Amino acid sequence: MMSLLSSILRRKPAVLLQVRLLSSYAPPGTTSQQQRIEKILVANRGEIACRIMRTAKRLGIRTVAVYSDADKNSLHVKSADEAVHIGPPPARLSYLNGSSIVEAAVRTGAQAVHPGYGFLSESSEFAQLVEDRGLTFIGPPASAIRDMGDKSASKRIMGAAGVPLVPGYHGSEQDVEIMRLEADKIGYPILIKPTHGGGGKGMRIVQSPNEFVDSFLGAQREAAASFGINTILLEKYITQPRHIEVQIFGDKFGNVLHLYERDCSVQRRHQKIIEEAPAPCVTDEFRTHLGQAAVSAAKAVGYHNAGTVEFIVDTKTGHFYFMEMNTRLQVEHPVTEMIVGQDLVEWQIHVANGEPLPISQDQVPLSGHAFEARIYAENVPKGFLPATGVLHHYHPVPPSSTVRVETGVEQGDVVSMHYDPMIAKLVVWGENRAAALVKLKDCLLKFQVAGLPTNINFLQKLANHKAFEEGNVETHFIERHKDDLFVDPNNKVIYEDAYSAARLGAKLVAACLCEKERSAMKESHSGDSSLLPIWYTHPPFRVNHHAQRTMEFECENEYESSSSKPLMLSITYRPDGNYFIQVFFLLT
Repeated sequence: MMSLLSSILRRKPAVLLQVRLLSSYAPPGTTSQQQRIEKILVANRGEIACRIMRTAKRLGIRTVAVYSDADKNSLHVKSADEAVHIGPPPARLSYLNGSSIVEAAVRTGAQAVHPGYGFLSESSEFAQLVEDRGLTFIGPPASAIRDMGDKSASKRIMGAAGVPLVPGYHGSEQDVEIMRLEADKIGYPILIKPTHGGGGKGMRIVQSPNEFVDSFLGAQREAAASFGINTILLEKYITQPRHIEVQIFGDKFGNVLHLYERDCSVQRRHQKIIEEAPAPCVTDEFRTHLGQAAVSAAKAVGYHNAGTVEFIVDTKTGHFYFMEMNTRLQVEHPVTEMIVGQDLVEWQIHVANGEPLPISQDQVPLSGHAFEARIYAENVPKGFLPATGVLHHYHPVPPSSTVRVETGVEQGDVVSMHYDPMIAKLVVWGENRAAALVKLKDCLLKFQVAGLPTNINFLQKLANHKAFEEGNVETHFIERHKDDLFVDPNNKVIYEDAYSAARLGAKLVAACLCEKERSAMKESHSGDSSLLPIWYTHPPFRVNHHAQRTMEFECENEYESSSSKPLMLSITYRPDGNYFIQVFFLLT
């Protein structure tokens, strides 16, 4: 019940421990004559920038951070050897300003640029700009980014390479009447999808012909506004799909291998929130065919470095189809690292240096099972609405060899309106899926965030759901099980229980603060309480009455549209050293 409300407390920042993933890279064969990378500019922010810098530091490579006005005191800036200011908070004026970023790399003497994920990571123009300035782009060739960035073109290339495709239309014709006829040929339901971009923007599910025209035109408008390109493709809509993707890796010698698959089916608003590797409930034969298809996809575009081939799996037939290729390191890459025991950022750097892959396909290990849970600042009951605010209290679980916390924030930081509201990625490993799931549940229970709403309680419900425990996941999982996962805001019993829990929590916090102040006062007088004035002893002396004080907190109910409520506490110091605390909700 406590998850429905949160008290906002101010505390001193704490230092976060970062787990270091060690891997040994011993590339076989010849070495390249190209200049080795000694300094990398990380063209990103937040947790992925911190994660890249951690590996670079372990390899003895210096790093350069870039930052906007909003990020001048951010963790990724503190983690770098150097930092360059690139603009105001809006991403289009800072992290999407490719020319400023490249100029920063040249000015600081960096030999390479790592784009991370998001922002410019899948911009072929940015990759080409980096190369044109004589720098190394730590990622695939610009040609591969360009080929796979156009979803229609990529599907034509994949079809020619023999990779299975969902029935659909991927041509250049965009006239609404012609597209309507193509939809009739494919058969409803239809998925309308922009040829560029991602994140679910512009996607429409059309159930019947009379919905098509409005949905198509709406998708075009949204695509134009989001990506600057309004071209659309059509696909047969798979009604019960799973989202399974394969991590691939290639070097500049033509070698490509896969590092098994990840299941990313549990999503909200077309965005992943829990990923796992390997995918549950699949056969070894299916895994082999999926991996081979992903390798074929990468080879078809001359791919090198890290990439992910995404497939949609029809749970009714068991068939899989190519969906798209992400030409970058994925957000969820740590779950793959956990099951294969390798550092993929390290691989990226070595491949960018012109070195061959360190192992062959038959040497890729598969050990245990891993989960990743994305912890967001968001209001789950209000449609997963992104939240902003100060991390007044931030205490992640301690890292270990089987637990990683990938984060780009510290206690006291602000979750800004300008960027993605992800706070951290919690990654756990176990000897099997059941063991990993137990660890995930335990770590979510111990992960502490206060000051703004998060999805931690929702992630706990997902992890504890019977269908999820059994591995019965598909992309409509949250919608299908919404009655189990969401609390009814009209349930008065739950409502009252939540406020009762909030009152108790506020009393405990108030008592702890009083005790903390008493300890601080005692220490300031060299531990001898007899030196304190009688007014500040414990309990404080008062004439003919007990000492009293008040405290005020804010209490927020995530299920109410109204603003937070003031919570007033009256604290009375009793002669026996205890506290008598009364709680009042103030009318606003």
